[in-house]
Amino acid sequence: MENFNVTPPASSAGSSKQFPKRLREGLLQLLGSIYPEHDQQALLDQALLAFWPDGDLPRQRSRMAANTLWSEQDSYVITYGNTFTDGEHKPLDLLCDFLESRLKDSISGVHILPYFPFTSDDGFAITDYYSVNSALGAWEDIERISQNFRFMSDLVINHCSSQSGLFHEYLLGHEPYDKFFFEASPDDDLSAVTRPRAQPLLREVETANGPKHVWCTFSHDQVDFDFRNPQVLFEFLRVLRFHISKGVRTLRLDAIAYLWKEVGTSSIHLNQTHEVVRLMRLLADYNENSLILITETNVPNFENLSYFGNRNEAHVVYNFSLPPLLLHALLNGTSRHLSAWQMTMPPAQMGCTYFNFTASHDGIGVRPAEGLLDDAEIDSVIETVEGFGGLVSMRQTADRGPRPYEINIALFDALKGTVKGEDQWNVERFLCSQTIAMGLEGIPGFYIHSLLATSNDHEGVEKTGVNRAINRHRWHYPDLLDALEDASSIHARVFSAMKQIIQIRSKQPAFHPNATQFTLQLGESVFGFWRQSLDRSQSLFAIHNVTDETVSIPAMSLNLIGGEEWSDLLSGETTKAYGDVIELAPYQCRWITNRSTKF
Repeated sequence: MENFNVTPPASSAGSSKQFPKRLREGLLQLLGSIYPEHDQQALLDQALLAFWPDGDLPRQRSRMAANTLWSEQDSYVITYGNTFTDGEHKPLDLLCDFLESRLKDSISGVHILPYFPFTSDDGFAITDYYSVNSALGAWEDIERISQNFRFMSDLVINHCSSQSGLFHEYLLGHEPYDKFFFEASPDDDLSAVTRPRAQPLLREVETANGPKHVWCTFSHDQVDFDFRNPQVLFEFLRVLRFHISKGVRTLRLDAIAYLWKEVGTSSIHLNQTHEVVRLMRLLADYNENSLILITETNVPNFENLSYFGNRNEAHVVYNFSLPPLLLHALLNGTSRHLSAWQMTMPPAQMGCTYFNFTASHDGIGVRPAEGLLDDAEIDSVIETVEGFGGLVSMRQTADRGPRPYEINIALFDALKGTVKGEDQWNVERFLCSQTIAMGLEGIPGFYIHSLLATSNDHEGVEKTGVNRAINRHRWHYPDLLDALEDASSIHARVFSAMKQIIQIRSKQPAFHPNATQFTLQLGESVFGFWRQSLDRSQSLFAIHNVTDETVSIPAMSLNLIGGEEWSDLLSGETTKAYGDVIELAPYQCRWITNRSTKF
């Protein structure tokens, strides 16, 4: 059985007085909003004890919202713990070797997708939050990686495996676990529930208290917790504290939007969900070590942005609309929708920023493009990538039946060509997509298979029957190293180019995640934006040809300041403020700045 422990209510109402007054007041307000029918002082004592056990104490003052939690030097690589195998060493050992030998000079952070014991969904059906999957390694391996990289870990907070110890206790009817999972009736009106999947929502199970129907947002092996029970929240605060002790410094709140359920509602983005995120943000701001919260909400753009709150929820939100819009732009040779979206994106508030990614272990979400691309444009993108070997996963809607939820494809293959078909610009088009993401306001995150230009894994799909396996290839580590040593291989060419661009980026103050950004109007063939460093000493014009034809623009259209020297960081070419014409080869990118990389 997993190592869980529900702490009983604190016996002394005064036990929390040693904690800072503002922390106590903030927690009482949030707990009162989430659990108005409970004893607030008892809840406060339990919350503090769960997050600061063994007499540990927080900072005396909250960490103020500022832009100092990250810099232009920050980026993350996203990977599974077993992306590399060799049949001899622990996968986490191989991952550590790759990070240390190949990426330490370029990448500052690593997100290892769920590395816990699990039963399905490649790690997202967890059986034990306190253990490392023995097939990957042990906590010592996680701690070793976290010593040299900012470590991001998933808190799979919405659900757990149906074979977990927690769910087993629920089935046996043991208190307090008998109230740990959300129950509903097949007779309830669940038509308004927002679903990311197409299979039935409820699963009937036999318990010591009779047959029950448990809520399963994602699959019948992934049973949703019932956060109406405060003991569920406190259990996750204990889990969080344990993970922090193992080196976690960035916490990804997986599927957080679905946390709180109410029959008769959409059961997504409910106010109590936001209140739970605010509570965790408050605890993070009082934590001894800086702790960054990032919310994973694969939803339309305006819903996604709500998780910033008023600088009191997530520090970072995934920029979920970027991948589908970027894919549309490069497949169609037009920046129209990408530019229109970027112009409407608000600058992140102080203490917050975006997480810019182009591909993930799941796929390219379609929902974040809703309202930004019409159905015909989305269908065109899907049809094009299906021609490049891609697949489509569906979700259930209340009024329109099954609809596309995400595109499943390796991004390198998704950019094999355009709506006109495959062509010779695969590498250039792919690098253009990555360069755009690196330059935008926020912190870039690179899925490992994008860094390595890994192709579609159709064998994995056939073996597992899961569409998402197409972009979850397991590399035989010696084969990968051989490929990276062969300078002529696609993998070596892309990996080398990516590292070079990342290294250039990390030296530019204008690429600080909170540096000023302004979208440029340079015609549909070019996607461009201006970045300016926080101290205003560096201006940088990032311009990208999203077509398969050469494009020329007058230098004057960039408003380059006269009297300063301007040069392209990516090509080394110089540009004059007046008179020059800037030429962009197919998919060429330029970072034109008034400062060199050497300062």
